[in-house]
This record gives sequence, structure tokens and C-alpha cells, in this order.
Amino acid sequence: MLTSILAAVEPATFHWSPRVAVVMIACNILAFAIAKANIAKPNEGFSMPNAKYYGGMSHASVVAACCLGHVLGIGSIVGLASRGVL
Repeated sequence: MLTSILAAVEPATFHWSPRVAVVMIACNILAFAIAKANIAKPNEGFSMPNAKYYGGMSHASVVAACCLGHVLGIGSIVGLASRGVL
């Protein structure tokens, strides 16, 4: 009984569009701002090539900011898609 109910529930799906890309880019920019403000030593470790484009952050800080941005982005995209905005 429970299995048939769970099988009947379909998650809200969406197709890629430029609006989805804008949401992901905005979330990544927000994540870089959060990382720059909260990482204690953002420029310690291996430096990025052309570090001025990454706010002077190190490789580890950039990877951490990108990971946070993608987590925020997928949460925002799925949430907005389930509400019918995207």
C-alpha cells in the first residue's frame, strides 16, 4: 500500500532554461560573497591562476565556495520549480 502511494508521487520536474542558469549563477555569486566574508584564511594554500578574478582566494576556498554555491543553487532551483516559478 505504502509503496504504491510513494510510486504515484512524482516530483516536480523542470527543463533547463536560461532562468535556471541565472538562478545558479546568482547562488554561486552569493556563495562567493559568503565565503569571502566567513573563511578565516581565504588566501592560505595554493593560489588560483589569475587570483584577482576569484577575489584573491586560494584554490581550497574557491572549491568550497563553488560547492556551497551549487548546493544553494540546486536547492533554489528545485524549490522554485516545485512552486511553478521556473
